[in-house]
Amino acid sequence: MDLAVQSTGLRKAFGDLVAVAGIDLAVPRGSFYGFLGPNGAGKSTTIKCLTGLLSPTGGTYRILDMDPVADPVAVKLKTGVVPEDLALFDRLTGAETLAFVGQVYGLDKASVRARSSELFELMDLRGAANDLVADYSHGMRKKIALSAALLPAPRLLFLDEPFEGIDAIASRQIKDLLLHFVHGGGTVFLTSHILEIVERLCDHIGIIHKGRMVAQGSLAELRAQGAAGRSLEEIFLTTIGAGVSTVPSLDWMGSSVR
Repeated sequence: MDLAVQSTGLRKAFGDLVAVAGIDLAVPRGSFYGFLGPNGAGKSTTIKCLTGLLSPTGGTYRILDMDPVADPVAVKLKTGVVPEDLALFDRLTGAETLAFVGQVYGLDKASVRARSSELFELMDLRGAANDLVADYSHGMRKKIALSAALLPAPRLLFLDEPFEGIDAIASRQIKDLLLHFVHGGGTVFLTSHILEIVERLCDHIGIIHKGRMVAQGSLAELRAQGAAGRSLEEIFLTTIGAGVSTVPSLDWMGSSVR
């Protein structure tokens, strides 16, 4: 299998805290890969290791069949990243943000202008191109961050919670753009807590729990492994051992409204 992301025993520890405990990733090229796990499972730490924001404590990994340790610049030229905190420059305008990214990636000015114009149109940001990013809404910030990641025409996108806190219109625009990216041969590595969106978009799933990989494969393969006919939510909850709710009844809440 031709893999866009591959790791063997990937590990990251912060002192005595092991955030990622030796995971093996296999992300096919051209796939829409959903990387799932409860809060604190190690998803964001894994992405930071894979994108060079953190140095792994152990294990090996390859990105687009390249060694990120031996040639980090070559890998970064082929990848785009939208981190959970977005990492935007608030005192730049939207247009200046994309111009800066284009300059960093060595694109000529004409290409940056043409691509920026298309991205602003696709993201419905044309009217805000000359506004400061500080004045953007949360959804607009998500869209300019994704635009910056797409501008250099990467072959692999790492997206950490791109749908969190955005409205239905922005969500649809982002979903349509990502599907177009994958249909064109790109690969998306996505984390999200919105399992309905993941189930609709992703063709491959990886589930991490307490820093360990507990399931991986296509949705059809996961269903075939004893989960036939179940939704992704049911597969996810069963896999991490949360299939039975333990929420107390909280009878006192009813007494407060009587």
